[in-house]
Amino acid sequence: MSASASAPPADGVSSPREQRAWYFYDWANSAYVTTTGAVLFAPYLTSVAQEAACGPAGTYEGSCTADLDVLGLAVSPGSLVFYLVPIATILSALLLPVVGAVADRSPSKRTLMARFAWVGALAASCMVFISGGGWQLGAVLLVVANVCLGSSLVIYDAILCDIAVPDERDRVSSRGWALGYGAGALLLSLNLALVTLHESVGIGEGTAVRICLLSAGLWWGAFTFIPFRGLRDRPPRDTVPVRGGVLTRSFGQLWVTLRELRHYPQTLLFLLAYLLYNDGIQTVIGSAAVYGQEELGFETSFLISAILLVQFVAVAGALLFGRAAGRFGSRRTIMGGLVIWVGVVSIGYLLPAGRMVPFLVLAALIGLVMGGTQALSRSFYSQIVPRGREAEYFSLYQACERGTSWFGFVVFGVVQQLTDSYRPAILALVVFFVAGLALLSRVDPRRAIVEAGNTPPRVV
Repeated sequence: MSASASAPPADGVSSPREQRAWYFYDWANSAYVTTTGAVLFAPYLTSVAQEAACGPAGTYEGSCTADLDVLGLAVSPGSLVFYLVPIATILSALLLPVVGAVADRSPSKRTLMARFAWVGALAASCMVFISGGGWQLGAVLLVVANVCLGSSLVIYDAILCDIAVPDERDRVSSRGWALGYGAGALLLSLNLALVTLHESVGIGEGTAVRICLLSAGLWWGAFTFIPFRGLRDRPPRDTVPVRGGVLTRSFGQLWVTLRELRHYPQTLLFLLAYLLYNDGIQTVIGSAAVYGQEELGFETSFLISAILLVQFVAVAGALLFGRAAGRFGSRRTIMGGLVIWVGVVSIGYLLPAGRMVPFLVLAALIGLVMGGTQALSRSFYSQIVPRGREAEYFSLYQACERGTSWFGFVVFGVVQQLTDSYRPAILALVVFFVAGLALLSRVDPRRAIVEAGNTPPRVV
């Protein structure tokens, strides 16, 4: 049998066994994203940096205004993590296209994905050693973990094209997102219980937080074995012929892809739409807790409960949107979700302060559309990328997302500063959803799929 005869079909194969294994990487990494990235790490690293600058709590009177010395620059302890995240984001944006190009030429995407995952999980697990004033270790580990996470997700997303035919991808992607939100909610619930009840188990709060950080890293690394063992290797296909070693060939392919991106105008148009509305989604998620605390006056414990509600509802939301896409098509379903997002930020602007029930209803609405729009964006994009370059195009998807995801926060911050209120700041995010919706409405899904050389699904 020739090598070409053994290659998988151009539009992937239907492999339920591999799909079930693939789901579990969403389950694996989401625990780190939720427990470490979204909730615990930033306040903990801030307290460690504060101790490095001012000494242990209780050793100084009043508020401490001392700064950290970071490469000769004075940095406030409270601002440290807000500089580290953009550094990791920019570094990812530079590296991910190369990772994607390497992955498309690799005979074992699952192995490459797992290696990035395990390095990231090791960095996440080593956060257990951050204590005292050792903020430097925390800074390095955060950057390493986030860059490895982004690299592994590029390959993970590209594998979707190998294990699912076009008609299955909305369902498969939605189930992966749903499983991920379930994992994030489950581990976060257990970890928050430990942090809240730390005295009853005889440990300090700092120790409890470090145990939680360790649990997220171990969870990520351990569950990565399921997709690593359950997925199978496939030979590269339809790659651009470039001479040299693997890195030389990968950079050559990347250059060819960037140069030829103009030949896929519908793909480029969707990418621009996604960057806009996803920026709005990320800003709503990232600013919701601050909005609830500073503008609506809710306590931290209540906001944590609201975060958990969002996670659990997002499981059902992702599955519901997957079903809707099977009937109406993924692009139309995403557009419906964006209309709901416009309603979310408008309702947020009108929420009365101190009223818990309306805020929880809004949190449930966020959970309903959050997972669905993101899951279907991934599956729709998988339909409109050229065959043989899936990982490279998904690296552009991830790199552009990470490279521009700060813009919504800038708009939010500037409007808040100018108006001295968070209400007009949250309302300003409507622009991202409306602009993204306008661009997405101009995408011709069938034309985009055919231009990329792929087979349209039954419902487009």
